[in-house]
Amino acid sequence: MTDHELGLGLAEVSALSRKVLDRVGEAVVGKGEALELVLAGILAGGHVLLEDYPGLAKTLAARSFAQALGLEFRRVQFTPDLLPSDVTGGFVYDQRDSEFVFRPGPIFTGLLLADEINRTPPKTQAALLESMQEHQVTVEGRTFPLPVPFHVLATANPVEYEGTYPLPEAQLDRFMLRIGFGYPSAAEEWEVLQRRMSRRTEDQTVEAVTDAAGLRAAQQAVETVTVDDTVGRYCVELAAATRRDSQVLVGASPRGSLALLLTARAYAVIQGRDYVVPEDVKAVAIPALAHRVTVRPELWLHEVTGATVVRTVLGSVAAPPTVASTRQ
Repeated sequence: MTDHELGLGLAEVSALSRKVLDRVGEAVVGKGEALELVLAGILAGGHVLLEDYPGLAKTLAARSFAQALGLEFRRVQFTPDLLPSDVTGGFVYDQRDSEFVFRPGPIFTGLLLADEINRTPPKTQAALLESMQEHQVTVEGRTFPLPVPFHVLATANPVEYEGTYPLPEAQLDRFMLRIGFGYPSAAEEWEVLQRRMSRRTEDQTVEAVTDAAGLRAAQQAVETVTVDDTVGRYCVELAAATRRDSQVLVGASPRGSLALLLTARAYAVIQGRDYVVPEDVKAVAIPALAHRVTVRPELWLHEVTGATVVRTVLGSVAAPPTVASTRQ
């Protein structure tokens, strides 16, 4: 019986997480907090939207995570002429056997990079919906299961609107987290240049830390993290407070409070704990809730965003006292 079959303890998952982040950090410079959030989303079993300006290592981060986690990796460049079958696959006629056979598309992988997802029409965007929620693909009435684990890391440019199709709220809701990397500091940018000169090649490869079975075992271990009732109710109250805010048309749904709780569990493990504290919830609140909040249109000119609303809510909802683990 292998270690994966025996399962992993939370201390082992925490150590594994640090190794994965160290490996990814060899390729992606100065994005430690954002990378922790991406990994938390993966450990929580979710999908992550990386929304930021071009050239900020979003694609590199996705590829590096796939390599460090030992997952099969596919990239789809989303374009206006991309068809749903280009993502899911479809039936083709086999002349030798005189029958139609299913040819899987790139979505049949461990980690799919949906690059510039907002550049493809809604029909193709919707092709991801079933796979992201149900972990399966249905083509012409037949259902095909996706590999386990299966994760989507999508990228989007938040400032370029010409030739783009904004993701509808229903699809944004399928992403457990939305994360931005931001520009590096001058020192970090210089380090990027130095590493490139030292490498003497454009390609970057990071060493695998685990494999698909190891990631699955880590995800199962995260399910055992202790969550006190007060912390769970804090997640509920934060999501509910976004619905009551006067600046909001639509607040976070119960799926938002669930994403907040699940991600906080994984984040706690990455920090080396087997229980969730309110600070874990606060750390993941904006990535987990902001993209689920629709702000009133008249407030856009005042630069009110979902993140603004979540920050307001974090300041107004009292956090419960920290409760340590009850495990012996």
